[in-house]
Amino acid sequence: MKASQRSGQSRRRKEKSIRILFFAVASASILTLSLIIIFLFMEGVPIFEKVSLKEFILGKYWYPTYDPPEFGIFPLIVASLAVTAVASLISIPLGVMTAAYLAEIASSRLREIVKPIVELLAALPSVVIGFFGMVVVAPFLQNTFNLATGLNLFNAALMLAFMSVPTICSISEDAIFSVPKELKEASLALGATHWETIWRVIVPASISGISTAVILGMSRAMGETMVVLMVAGGAGMIPTSLFDPVRPLPASIAAEMAEAPFRGDHYSALFATGIVLFAFTLLFNLVADHVSNKYRQVGAATL
Repeated sequence: MKASQRSGQSRRRKEKSIRILFFAVASASILTLSLIIIFLFMEGVPIFEKVSLKEFILGKYWYPTYDPPEFGIFPLIVASLAVTAVASLISIPLGVMTAAYLAEIASSRLREIVKPIVELLAALPSVVIGFFGMVVVAPFLQNTFNLATGLNLFNAALMLAFMSVPTICSISEDAIFSVPKELKEASLALGATHWETIWRVIVPASISGISTAVILGMSRAMGETMVVLMVAGGAGMIPTSLFDPVRPLPASIAAEMAEAPFRGDHYSALFATGIVLFAFTLLFNLVADHVSNKYRQVGAATL
């Protein structure tokens, strides 16, 4: 009995130690994120003593070095949203259809070869993808469409789509692969074809994971810095076509932060731009969480 009691006490102490360790790690992550957010707001909020929030968000001119300076980030916001939207139109069909093929059509041998290659694409440094866009894609677009420059919105969207596809494909493939086999077998037993089973049974059953993958891919495109800095063109104007040069929010921060006087208006405006970018990213993640929970509940109710 005493040996059993000692063993039980030792097990409880180990479990308590593990809980404390996990709590400490989780707390450290939350604390780090909180400190980053506090620093971001401390450095960015002072700009609103010089310019109103409405003028900052809806202003059409970003000339921080003029006298007097103008801090309007509306063209930068439009550029970020436009680049993200075009990248999503390219990456979502490619990512989801590739995931469906790997999970339901490809042989296990082919899946073992292709999936690691797709996931390896996510490990490519963004500067390498940006360099590819500058050296290869930009001259191709310029010569093919007779453009003034190949560094434009479409080039940036294409490179961001290239970066987002692995994320969307990997998460979507896991979601599709986790659909219970009973659903597929029941559909086939009722006379549905393989294609009808994929389209009407498997994809709806995995829509929670697919939606999360899509929104996380869009979030990555919105927050990417190096690619848009290298291939978007760097023009702070509202785009009127796919081939206009643009300057998304992350590119503006990365390009100007080193030149902004410390704790000056320009410096604070860039941090305020970071706050806006943070708000967009947070919104994407909240939407992903909401959609995931909504469709998970719907799927559970259906089953």
